[in-house]
Amino acid sequence: MSVPQDLNKLANKEKAVFLLRFFKTGKGQYGEGDVFLGITVPDQRAVAKKYTNLPLTEVEMLLHNKLHEYRLTALLILCYKIEKAGDEERKKIVDLYLANTKYINNWDLVDLSSHEIVGTYLLDHPKERTLLLRLAKSKSLWERRISMVACYALLRQKQFNETFAISEILLHDDHDLIHKAVGWMLRELGKMDEAAEIAFLNKHYKTMPRTMLRYAIEKFPEPKRKFYMS
Repeated sequence: MSVPQDLNKLANKEKAVFLLRFFKTGKGQYGEGDVFLGITVPDQRAVAKKYTNLPLTEVEMLLHNKLHEYRLTALLILCYKIEKAGDEERKKIVDLYLANTKYINNWDLVDLSSHEIVGTYLLDHPKERTLLLRLAKSKSLWERRISMVACYALLRQKQFNETFAISEILLHDDHDLIHKAVGWMLRELGKMDEAAEIAFLNKHYKTMPRTMLRYAIEKFPEPKRKFYMS
């Protein structure tokens, strides 16, 4: 058996049709041209766990496939690999990931992998965190989102500097998916240090996009939400 064979057996045409709409695959939309088999993420995780020993060259070939679930499963395999890898292997995984960002081209692909791969690597390699700044300034929507969501791994260790730095770079980004990512990470930061989030919001809430602000204050009590939104 192989990853493609296992995934193809799980294909669901009705779900695939739904996913085409959900992930905005129409002409001019952010996921234009993406192709789905219609497989749930838990099922893809189960397949990925089965193939954690797949060579990186074969994982990369999967990541280059036009089928969305092939690409996501490849990323999930990398997530499982990096958990147990030594430092040299972890570096290879991160380098492979960053060399193939054009295939990590929808928000679920980014959100399920960037903090597990890039973020966890940077926890142990603080001198390399400048790569987040480079990604945040990229013309690629997906690289910009990677830069923000990768910070989640750092947030969970109460390391906030990168989240604030990337948020400021992306504060006036023109894409809704970036507004949501920044707001999400600010909200996660606030769960650990509400005062730190509020200090950032007080500096920027008057000019930040409304979607970003709504995501950031989602867990605030209603009176406080109303104050910021007004």
